[in-house]
Amino acid sequence: MGANEVVNQQIILKNYISGLPKESDLEFISSTLTLNLEELKKSKAREEDVVVVKNLYLSCDPYMRGRMRDYHKSYIPPFTPGSVIQGFGVAKVILSNHPDFREGDLVSGTTGWEEYSIIPKGTSLTKIRYTDVPLSYFVGVLGMPGFTAYAGFFEVCSPKKGEHVFVSAASGAVGQLVGQFAKLMGCYVVGSAGNKQKVDLLKHKLGFDDAFNYKEEHDFDVALKRWDRHLFR
Repeated sequence: MGANEVVNQQIILKNYISGLPKESDLEFISSTLTLNLEELKKSKAREEDVVVVKNLYLSCDPYMRGRMRDYHKSYIPPFTPGSVIQGFGVAKVILSNHPDFREGDLVSGTTGWEEYSIIPKGTSLTKIRYTDVPLSYFVGVLGMPGFTAYAGFFEVCSPKKGEHVFVSAASGAVGQLVGQFAKLMGCYVVGSAGNKQKVDLLKHKLGFDDAFNYKEEHDFDVALKRWDRHLFR
């Protein structure tokens, strides 16, 4: 390889999935990426700014399964078969002619499931300004799951201390944060999950006041009233 070339390991979606994703739906490949550092640094006439990043952390989220299907009526388009899978990640800028991003900056945002990603215009990237917490937090509590939980709970739910809160899918990346936010607010929190291991996690590690397995319930309204008669009056 030349001085400005790197091996880029990538995960490709081979075909749209049917049912659960299988290993055979994906392909692991290696390609060569050329980094024309001097050309990009000197160029002033490019039509668009480019940011090249080395990915440090990648997030695997439930919504990505939906993007693996041949379905075009969702809020986000499906992946393109034969292309690198996209998702949220944390990365380090290794090359940039974008005025907002410099080499060495740490960023979070949408990137590729690959070692290196080229982000035209730096779209969706946010500079990480505080590094006194683990970088992995920026795909968790300080990333999309955390933003979703915070906005949904504090901006939409608008809780008050002492209120009773029910969280469905409570062991998921968003649900477990909603439950912990609710506890910090002084609320009484009940969560539901799909197996005993997840229920135990909610009750014994994540601080929920109570939790139940919704798959074992025949009547959801009855279950809610049984677990907390104050949730619904």
